[in-house]
Amino acid sequence: MLVGGGSAIGAVLRYGLGKGIGAANHSDFPWGTWIINMLGTLLLGIFYTEFSVVHHDPQWWLLLGTGFCGGFTTFATMSADTVKLYRKTRFLATLYLATSLGLGFLLAWLAKLWLA
Repeated sequence: MLVGGGSAIGAVLRYGLGKGIGAANHSDFPWGTWIINMLGTLLLGIFYTEFSVVHHDPQWWLLLGTGFCGGFTTFATMSADTVKLYRKTRFLATLYLATSLGLGFLLAWLAKLWLA
């Protein structure tokens, strides 16, 4: 129930936020997915550190980490966006993938350092 509830909230929030960012985006770069994934990765790092490392609380981790962040972020859309960009411009596809993975890792790591 915790995973399903958190996931539903995350997915609905992702959809709404993605629509809002998409309406304001006038470039080929998929800013909506990128921003959502970066925010979700930062939150996942915070939730992991807080509920798995600092205060071992599996209930909150299931709701916010596995559920909410799992429903909010989207690896599949990032992959599809990369293929779509690659067909238009290899530079943007490479930039998108590199910053998604690189900055995502950095944000998760910084969240752990900040809270530990």
